[in-house]
Amino acid sequence: MEIVNIEAGTFREMTTSIRLLKEKLENLKSRQTSKSLDDWMDNQEVCMALNISQRTLQALRSNGTLPFSQIDRKTYYRRQDVIRLIEKGKKR
Repeated sequence: MEIVNIEAGTFREMTTSIRLLKEKLENLKSRQTSKSLDDWMDNQEVCMALNISQRTLQALRSNGTLPFSQIDRKTYYRRQDVIRLIEKGKKR
């Protein structure tokens, strides 16, 4: 076993830095968990909600009508964007 000696002041600075880092990580974690997956829909859910085909959904993505995000090969849509599109269709 190797023993390392450091000054007390340096040790206090290190522990303070580690504590602050821990607080920042916990803060980021709490923000991340507040963004629920319930706010996102996949292709199938959007097609059912809008009563459209997969091809029509692809067209909505391609022409920029419906914003989307991709993780690997799976596409997700924000629920609020789908609701906005539904309401826009009702106004016509």
